[in-house]
Amino acid sequence: MSAPTSHRQYTSRVEVLPRDEAREHLLTIADILAKALDTTVKIPGTSLYIGLDPLLGLIPGIGDVIANLIGTIILGIATRLHLPRIVLARMSLNLLMNGTVGAVPIVGDLFSVWFRSHARNAALLREAALKPDRETRADWLYVIGIIGGTVALLLLTIVFIMWLVYKLWVMIAGG
Repeated sequence: MSAPTSHRQYTSRVEVLPRDEAREHLLTIADILAKALDTTVKIPGTSLYIGLDPLLGLIPGIGDVIANLIGTIILGIATRLHLPRIVLARMSLNLLMNGTVGAVPIVGDLFSVWFRSHARNAALLREAALKPDRETRADWLYVIGIIGGTVALLLLTIVFIMWLVYKLWVMIAGG
């Protein structure tokens, strides 16, 4: 009898998360970090905003690492608020994509301006934290799509390298 009661208490604590002051404070911190990293300054003459992420990305080698480390604070807040694991996975993939593409000079910085992984993560955090029973089908599709796309790109890269090696072999052996 005590097991169902404790399970019910745990379930109600997770499913009906109060919108208290501490929770709202954590969500505000995530929003501030996202804004600082993604949309602090408007580029004059455009409708685009940039933040610290693409600016830090201009520092060779370490800039993108620093921006993503700061961005992991939003992921830590999501973990502290007990968000569903699939939402945490989606947020992690956003950071991974930003960090991976961000490592490419100039293109990565432009990608950071467009993709805004930190703003995406703050929005996912807020949505999941305020609606803990929300449907996560879109999150699953996103994660599956990213993983599937990554595997497809990896396989295409392997095939391309094999084709390139073959062509070089033929050229060397034939010449």
